[in-house]
Amino acid sequence: MDDVSIPGSDGDGHPLASVELWSEGPAQIVKVSGELDISNIDSLREALDQITTSPPPAIVFDLCELRFIDSSGIALLLTTAHQVPSVQVRQPTPAVRRVIEITGLTDVLPIEP
Repeated sequence: MDDVSIPGSDGDGHPLASVELWSEGPAQIVKVSGELDISNIDSLREALDQITTSPPPAIVFDLCELRFIDSSGIALLLTTAHQVPSVQVRQPTPAVRRVIEITGLTDVLPIEP
């Protein structure tokens, strides 16, 4: 498992966002925690660029600990979805689920049952 800290921190000194990467069978799991926005998107983009250089058959975004995502985060998920054969979103928090649903992106970023 690879961990990537994304620059920036909250008032308590914790990183605003972090990324963990691991494989589950043929799928690459990308767990994003914290808050993902324009101020820290580049680190996640770099991690995803490494994965999509030789795309796996599937990427699963585990968003169970992602408290916030802005339009730049959604755009990066969409870009990634166009680079690999299959993308799934696993256990998004209610706030993140709502963003995906109200933007009408559940066909491109399907949420695992």
